[in-house]
Amino acid sequence: MSEKQFKHKLYVKKNIEVSFTASTLEKVQTIISHYPEAQQKSALIPILHIAQEELGGSLNVDIMDYVAELLNITPIEVYEVATFYTQFYIDPVGKYVSYLEEKLNIKVGETTEDHLFSLKAVECLGACGSAPVMQVNTEYHEFLDIQKIDEIIAKLRSESELKKPEELTWKERLS
Repeated sequence: MSEKQFKHKLYVKKNIEVSFTASTLEKVQTIISHYPEAQQKSALIPILHIAQEELGGSLNVDIMDYVAELLNITPIEVYEVATFYTQFYIDPVGKYVSYLEEKLNIKVGETTEDHLFSLKAVECLGACGSAPVMQVNTEYHEFLDIQKIDEIIAKLRSESELKKPEELTWKERLS
């Protein structure tokens, strides 16, 4: 493949030295020990959670290769799981996604206990010129900062007693 051709981020290894702290590595080894010999792959999901949490908030190729080595499995086995489940981030997570996760006490892909909010990260909302942006139902909220996010959440919580959100559905908007 020539250098000018597109390379998917899963094929871009930066050769960064990756390792857990001694205490985390001990915890990881304990998790692995719960599974029979040759079935350590069963520890993959909890170890990916630990890796993401301890090693910067997302899983790059170097981190996933490190996890594969710890579990004595092939890197592709790790990539398959990390890219399938939405709880794992291949790209770094923005500060506003992290803030929303903290504020709502949920992770991307989850819904709050009161069923008012679900958090979903997407590649594009088609509003680069007014980023950061979030979509709530059919409405876009643009040029966001922490204060605006808090105001939006407070407004939505106060309106939660209404049977139907004030904004139109897509079907009504397109009519």
